[in-house]
Amino acid sequence: MLRPTRQDMDLGDGPSVEAYCSALSCPVDILVNNAGINPLAGVAELSDEAMHDALRINLEAPLRLTRALVPGMRERGYGRIVNIASVFGVVSKARRTIYSTTKSGLLGLTRAAAVELAPFGVLVNAVAPGFVDTELTRQNNTPEQLQIICEGIPQQRMASPEEIAVVVAFLCGQANSYMTGQTIAVDGGFTCL
Repeated sequence: MLRPTRQDMDLGDGPSVEAYCSALSCPVDILVNNAGINPLAGVAELSDEAMHDALRINLEAPLRLTRALVPGMRERGYGRIVNIASVFGVVSKARRTIYSTTKSGLLGLTRAAAVELAPFGVLVNAVAPGFVDTELTRQNNTPEQLQIICEGIPQQRMASPEEIAVVVAFLCGQANSYMTGQTIAVDGGFTCL
């Protein structure tokens, strides 16, 4: 039996996510929910389409994936779930209405699932990156804005994707045997200000 590939799943389509999980032919012990879109709009200008798209990708898809894969993790008595949230789930700024809303919701999912699943050996945590040097960050900010952003971070720079990945790897690995329900900000000190 062929395993489905990530390209076989549309995170914005619930039945596609569920079909993908049903087609998996091997147990899944580690789930990293790392998808997100950030439509820039204030409260009054946010379209229904942008709102629904962000809710589906940023919040519903992680919940659907978690819901589909948790039974096997519980049965095996082991699992690691890491939700990639954002510092904008904790703080916010103008025109990040739906992004902050969905990432804050993801932090709630993290805490609720952690409490529910801890007795079964399934640990659930979140990583809240600050500004990371990615295509999405560059798409949503001008070069001038990026310079201002870096000046507002105590470390005076954005994180690299690799700096986020090492935290995720720890949370997914054997060294993490007790931490659950936590949100780890990897933000160069941004949320300390």
